[in-house]
Amino acid sequence: MKKLLLVLAIFFTGLTLKAQEAGTIVNALKSGNADQVSNYFDKILDIKLPVKDEIKSIGKNQAGIALKTFFNDNNIKGFELSSQREMSGTMYIAGKLTNDGAGYQLSMMLRYKEGKPQIVTIRIS
Repeated sequence: MKKLLLVLAIFFTGLTLKAQEAGTIVNALKSGNADQVSNYFDKILDIKLPVKDEIKSIGKNQAGIALKTFFNDNNIKGFELSSQREMSGTMYIAGKLTNDGAGYQLSMMLRYKEGKPQIVTIRIS
């Protein structure tokens, strides 16, 4: 019985930590801080921005510059989370980036690598 309780405690602690880590990414989006968001980029990722072709296998630094430019050019001020879920070690976050206009839809796919969530795909439309 004690072993079962210990296993359950470890399992739920792991879920809580993953939710907290995802919460930091959502908070970075809510603050409109592209630099903080790009800290969670994988070394190589796919990125799709409005009116541009999807770029596959872009480096973390280039993707960070592209995201920061997009945030600045479009006066991104915040983020409204609409969906967050995890399946088989992959996390999905979706919502709306807010600005003075209609805003933009955002979806991200994250995978846990090296013990932390890393963004492997980001799409903005």
